[in-house]
Amino acid sequence: MGILTSLDEVRHAGSIVEAMRLSDDLAFEANRDPGARTIRVLTAALDDEDQLVAIAATHALAQVIDEQADRALSKLLSSERAFLREHAAWAIGSRIPRPDAIGRLMRMVAAGGFGGMLAQRTLEQWAVVTPEPIAVGLEGALLGHADPATRYRLVETLGLVPGRVATRSLLVVAADATEDDHVRVAAVAALGQRRNDEDAPAIRALAGGLSLGGDYLADAARLALVDLDGGSAVRTEPHDDLRVAQLFLHADIDADLSHAGSGDNGGIATLLVRLGDALVAEPGSPVRQVITMSRGSVSEALESVDELRGASAGHRYGRIPLLSNPIPGATAWPLRIAARRGIRRILRAAGGVDVLHLRMADVGSLAAADVARELDVPMVFTVAPDPHSVIRSLELSGRLTRENFGEADAREHFWFRTRLVQRLASDADHSVFFPRPQLADDMRELVGIDMSAHPERHTVVPEGIDLGVVDRAVREAADLVAGMPAAPALRELTELLEQLPDERRGLPLLVSVGRFHRVKGMASLVEAWDAGALRDRANLLLIGGDLARPSADESEQLALMDAVVPPASRLSRGLLLPGHRPNDTVARWVAAARFGVPGLAAPHGVYVCGSVKEEFGIALLEAMATGLFVVAPDGGGPATYVTPGRTGILTRTWDPRALEQSMSEALALAAAASDQGQPAESRSVVERSFTVGAMARELTGVYDTVGLRAREAAAA
Repeated sequence: MGILTSLDEVRHAGSIVEAMRLSDDLAFEANRDPGARTIRVLTAALDDEDQLVAIAATHALAQVIDEQADRALSKLLSSERAFLREHAAWAIGSRIPRPDAIGRLMRMVAAGGFGGMLAQRTLEQWAVVTPEPIAVGLEGALLGHADPATRYRLVETLGLVPGRVATRSLLVVAADATEDDHVRVAAVAALGQRRNDEDAPAIRALAGGLSLGGDYLADAARLALVDLDGGSAVRTEPHDDLRVAQLFLHADIDADLSHAGSGDNGGIATLLVRLGDALVAEPGSPVRQVITMSRGSVSEALESVDELRGASAGHRYGRIPLLSNPIPGATAWPLRIAARRGIRRILRAAGGVDVLHLRMADVGSLAAADVARELDVPMVFTVAPDPHSVIRSLELSGRLTRENFGEADAREHFWFRTRLVQRLASDADHSVFFPRPQLADDMRELVGIDMSAHPERHTVVPEGIDLGVVDRAVREAADLVAGMPAAPALRELTELLEQLPDERRGLPLLVSVGRFHRVKGMASLVEAWDAGALRDRANLLLIGGDLARPSADESEQLALMDAVVPPASRLSRGLLLPGHRPNDTVARWVAAARFGVPGLAAPHGVYVCGSVKEEFGIALLEAMATGLFVVAPDGGGPATYVTPGRTGILTRTWDPRALEQSMSEALALAAAASDQGQPAESRSVVERSFTVGAMARELTGVYDTVGLRAREAAAA
């Protein structure tokens, strides 16, 4: 169609998501017609006020095989527009190495952040063909930096460069007692990946000596020795059973779910625990072992390696040390290398797996997909239009425009994540989808996936919950109303409600459970609840967040809440923020919102999900299973199981006015519902289609198919 026509289509697309999709056509046209005119048109577009057009032009330039295009991309690495620097660092990785770009990329690595990760990724790709110039350049960069965090990033990047030049520099850093321990750990971790290096004896000797200590560095050296021993990440021996690995990097997942609602420990952490248990418990299931991988300390990683080596059945947990304090998922991209090494280690310690199931477009999935390709591990990916749905919601609300897209992208990495979803879906041996209205249309329009092509590789699987946990919670909440002594979790809720002033006791509860993150909309709930008369009709209970040690995301949400309801006024105005609680405790508190707490909270409360987007909604399903009337986003998974006016209300959660009206209407409908009608219907919906057992059975069929296909391919 021509480069100008294609660029105009990006510029005049009806939505941001559509423009991002059309940028692929622009790149194709640039590759098809790589002349001087194409380069002139694209370089002019780099200065466009439409930031989305400037980004699309950057990636299109990378498809033009021409020295002038290379120079333009290299120059962009020093652009005053930070988002263009990042996209140039990403795009230039597809080109041959350029000496004038190497130094600029190293400066980005030294600066850190998402851009540093992209620059590091490009240098890693280039180091395959030009290892020595990059190794020498990194050695020189180290001479110019004394800051330990910067030196850590440079040493970690040096560890990605093959060859003796890099190995000997790493040995020097690791052995240097005057070097910061964190930097030495980066060198030791990198040396652990070089088991086939000609300097392997020296590496083993150094790691062995360091491992004799009792500190953090010694633990890292012991992990390096584990890595040097290697092992297979794919099961090569004949077998009929299945070993499945699943991953959520941004959580401290434990069998008791004691961290649920804290930091990034949201519904996905709860799901993986319940699902892993169900997969191995299902009678006759070929799934013999499930390994759930999440973050942990270096010492916890060593313990999990030992446990996995001695276990061949059941639901086990593998810890991935990120060599960093926990940070929000949106800023965790620089942990790519530590995550990749940790995932590889766990799979090898387990003696290999048959299937690796990934679910998120995050740094954990990016790292795990690299491992899967490297070691030929079959992969299943749950495809969701995320961040596509977030982009659409933010655009509809007016908060995201073409003119500010670049700045927003620098924070949220929308472009990279949308491309990561596409890449993971195309690389996966099998794709799993959540039910949603117009699923096939959404996948085609938002993600670019044609579900009618190779339908044998696509399966729709609803998420599910553990009804046993919900039923126990409902019994205890009903017993409390009947005059029975309060169970421990409900005693805690009673003590919380007793802090309310007398005039607010006896009001029903609006309750929400989840992470304190802007996508979950907790601050938006406070704003909508406090805006009008709704605050006089119900108290608002938000369960989640680490209030003692809030993350950056949690601090942001708390600050927004405090701007609406000052902390000193929370109780007098009916806002309850108890922080996160274990999953079983949360279930009892949610059930109490339905039945009430004598003298403290009226029955017929409402569960509210204020998420900007909700791909399916574990907490919503748990609330419905208790019999609560719910308010949910009007897109994604909830629209497939919430019946408007009967079991809940679907609303534009990004619109505070619409959210307030929906909560008000929900309270009225919940109060008017019979004790058996709506609650029974809500529970029936969950019991019929959304249990974790049903989910486990569906996924077992997927895993069995993928595992069988891999074994047949290996035997051919």
